[in-house]
Amino acid sequence: MDKKVKRYFQLKQKQKEIELEMAELRGEILSHCSEQSVSELETEKYRVKIVHQERKEYDEGKLFDAVPDLEVWRLLSRPDTSKIAGLVKLNVLTEEKLKDTYAVKNITLLQVDKK
Repeated sequence: MDKKVKRYFQLKQKQKEIELEMAELRGEILSHCSEQSVSELETEKYRVKIVHQERKEYDEGKLFDAVPDLEVWRLLSRPDTSKIAGLVKLNVLTEEKLKDTYAVKNITLLQVDKK
């Protein structure tokens, strides 16, 4: 068991190092694309695409006030964006009712694919 725990610890350390290096490289790639004012870039062997998304982050208290029906609230149980979107599509909730219950957060995704 000691060997397994030791190996797990080693892998966890490598994971931290890899994640740190990936974050640095991601920042450099995003910076380069921003300086060049491009959202897509191709190198000899790779294709880079930057995707901007907006995500809604719901405030639980405001959401509870906007959804007074306890049966609907039980379906949510907590602010789950995909469940809320589903309830809006089913017309159980309306965008109008939810308009002040969330903040929009802009997210930048980096996609790198091999050609």
